Amino acid sequence: MSGAVSGVDIASTATAAGRHKGRLSIALALTVTFMVVEVIGGLWTGSLALLADAAHMMTDAGGLALALIAIRFAERPRTPQNTFGYVRMEVLSALTNAVVLLLLTVYILYEAYQRFQNPPEVIGGPMLAVAVAGLIVNLISMRMLSAGSSESLNVKGAYFEVLADMLGSLGVIVAAAVVLTTGWQLVDPIIGAGIGLFIVPRTWVLLKQAIHILMEGTPPEIDMALLEKKLTEIPGVVAVHDLHVWTITSGADAMSGHIVVTDPSSARATLAAALEAMKSGFGLSHVTIQIEDEESQKTEGEQRF
Repeated sequence: MSGAVSGVDIASTATAAGRHKGRLSIALALTVTFMVVEVIGGLWTGSLALLADAAHMMTDAGGLALALIAIRFAERPRTPQNTFGYVRMEVLSALTNAVVLLLLTVYILYEAYQRFQNPPEVIGGPMLAVAVAGLIVNLISMRMLSAGSSESLNVKGAYFEVLADMLGSLGVIVAAAVVLTTGWQLVDPIIGAGIGLFIVPRTWVLLKQAIHILMEGTPPEIDMALLEKKLTEIPGVVAVHDLHVWTITSGADAMSGHIVVTDPSSARATLAAALEAMKSGFGLSHVTIQIEDEESQKTEGEQRF
């Protein structure tokens, strides 16, 4: 015999990123506006650093726009072909952001090398003023996205892009200050390389998280050995097998498994106890469990192998 029970409908639940849609929209507007300012400032001062930072902000704007598009997709209703809806678009967006950031880092390091070979001449004063304004804009955006970055991979990707650009603004400020006070042009490529290397570890973590979810790996906060132990401790349970826990999207984990019982008549009570153990002990509310007696398990095992 068998039984199954499910918790909340993930496809109809708002994603963690969706709760921060308004803040993402404001951050996008600020980023696009100041990107235009940096382009104008870079052309006016002849500063390659400002133009490069404007290109970086353009990448940020693309990442923020991609995050908002992913949220819009995630809000679409599920279909027979997509039974979880489109909530995984958030993870694909985070993966894309991570790849773009890594490619951008390669470009930054390449540009740093080029500038080290041939440092560009820049007008330090206006360059410093624009960079300070850019820093303020980035700090405002980071402040708005910081809370959501701990809840959603999508928002985390956007947050890291803004963080990277904030570091770019700091680098331009330092470079401008050094050029103004000493005239030493090599500071620009040195700082650029440092910014690129600083971005890599954080971006790598984001990339690994996104890939882990897409590979349906176990959420890092779930101890599978402890989860199995909790299920086997339920009265009447003699074995558990085919246990799986995976993440659908940020803040929405799912679990499935088979429980073998000695008395099939206790299936309802066993299911209730298993649901409560998963919810209270592991925060899992989307749970599907099949109840089997020992004879059913033997038959299933023979069919499987």
